[in-house]
Amino acid sequence: MTDFILRARFHFLLALTPFFLLAPRPAAGEIHYTVSLAHPEQHLLRVTMEIPGVQDELKVQMPAWNALYEIRDFSSHVQQVEAHAGGQPVAIEKLDKLTWDVHASGTITVSYATFWDDPGPFNTQLNEEHAFINPAMILLYVPERRAEKCTLVLNDMPTGWNVASALPVVAGQGSAAHDFRLEAASYDALADAPIEASKFEQFTIHDMTPPVRVVIHGDGWKRRDVEESLRKLCMYELKLMDGAPYERYTFLFHIGKAALGSGGGMEHANATAIYVPSGAFLDNVSAHEFFHLWNVKRIRPSTLEPVDFTREMYTRALWFAEGVTNTYASYAMIRSGIWNKQEFYQDLSSQISELEVRPAEHWQSAEQSSLDAWLEKYALYNQPQRSVSYYTKGQVLGVLLDIEIRDRTDNQHSLDDVLRGMNVDFARAGKFYHDSQDVQRTAEKITGTSLENFFSRYVSGAEPLPYREYFSRVGLELHMRELVKASLGFTAQRDPSGPWKVQSVDPDSNAAKAGLRTGDEILRWNSIEPPRRPQQWASQHKPGDEVHLVVRHGDSEKQDTVDFKLGEVRGKYFQVAEEPNAVDRAQHLREGMLRGATDPITANKR
Repeated sequence: MTDFILRARFHFLLALTPFFLLAPRPAAGEIHYTVSLAHPEQHLLRVTMEIPGVQDELKVQMPAWNALYEIRDFSSHVQQVEAHAGGQPVAIEKLDKLTWDVHASGTITVSYATFWDDPGPFNTQLNEEHAFINPAMILLYVPERRAEKCTLVLNDMPTGWNVASALPVVAGQGSAAHDFRLEAASYDALADAPIEASKFEQFTIHDMTPPVRVVIHGDGWKRRDVEESLRKLCMYELKLMDGAPYERYTFLFHIGKAALGSGGGMEHANATAIYVPSGAFLDNVSAHEFFHLWNVKRIRPSTLEPVDFTREMYTRALWFAEGVTNTYASYAMIRSGIWNKQEFYQDLSSQISELEVRPAEHWQSAEQSSLDAWLEKYALYNQPQRSVSYYTKGQVLGVLLDIEIRDRTDNQHSLDDVLRGMNVDFARAGKFYHDSQDVQRTAEKITGTSLENFFSRYVSGAEPLPYREYFSRVGLELHMRELVKASLGFTAQRDPSGPWKVQSVDPDSNAAKAGLRTGDEILRWNSIEPPRRPQQWASQHKPGDEVHLVVRHGDSEKQDTVDFKLGEVRGKYFQVAEEPNAVDRAQHLREGMLRGATDPITANKR
């Protein structure tokens, strides 16, 4: 948790008077936000919310979660909440951790500050380099008026900064020239439109319909490489899904130094925000996030609708929503020509290896993993014996289901048809699907046969996945060998908006020998913020790699350094390879999967 003291009270209404004299007043029923980015070094976003048409009482709330399936209580970042009615101060009472109450009528203005300096696509950050804003993390809403039109103005912008978002951005004029205005059809639409404000670079890929806009804050990238990869990936996925479901789309990239301390991507209805250490890591993440345009954002499980910002929303469908999106990221990579076959097999091998080294694979189903997504913020839950990832298991299940469909239909149909069918039956029809049941029904409609055995055993059940049986149908083999992997020697956990703390230390580990103790607070990790998933970080390094931690022991205020080398642990590694003597039918199915083709098998290949 970041400690800070605001030494002088700010006066929102006085500071914003010039803007409101020049700009048109919000229409009745239109909620208006203004966010000041003055003094970005303080990491404080100063917010005003103007709510017209209040009768007697107003309740406003701050979301408890957004972006991640984690309750993070964004209200913990908020301070100095004030309210005005008719230009006069009125009492505002906090009712619970998310909710404030005002008894007044007319147009009510609520003002507050919120502190954010957390990097990454799942967070909000304001510093001297940029502002990246997930609006749901900083903006209060009126629970019963979320469907009303919203406007947002960013002002007090540092010189030279520009603003980009999935929403159209209009720059101010005259004395308000450094203001930027965004309009959204509802609070939910605004919440789903991340904002980047900085001296970013941008370009548009015009040879797609509609064109795709690319905004990049950072270094370590080349336009030609980024543009070429995105063009291939986007054009493949647009063709696969029969056209674009958007009028405009924006990639918001943070690359190189701008991505320090975080990584990954977050999908939105008409945009994605992606943090990668260099342009070399951009392709696979982009393929995944762009496919979310359909799977998750429009082909959407009913268990996630309507969005309730105040509590967990449980779904059994994340194996499909996220995991099968991973399947299609890897398919897009090979089918667009960015990967060769060996790179595709290597990625699939890594997913299988990750599953099979986790004892929880023997009891936690893909549906249960989806349901337990809200536990992922706990280090104990993420241990191999306690959980599997719905991303990983879902990706492998996607490949196996694709093989099943191709095999049953002699390569006349595939998993591609399931996604396209659900896009027509649910997304374009304005309906939401019923978790795994509707995935199964759609696949059965395409094959004309029952898939109850597959879904009951491997999706809702946790029977061992039949890799070798399925792979043999498409001319693939699975080999196993021993592998030495890096081991941290400890586990750590971070409470929402709180510090990383060591939960357990292996007494024989290098970390323990270097002085790391249970309860230590981790302040820095190799000179940057601790990684969001420490165990995953270790899996990307080698035994013997150095780790430099800055920690605070127990209740001590003194900082200490703990330096050690990663240990090693032996485990199984699985490798997918082509069967050298595969029959013609298997080769045909395999090539269909790799190319995304559904050309029927001829009689001489059966």
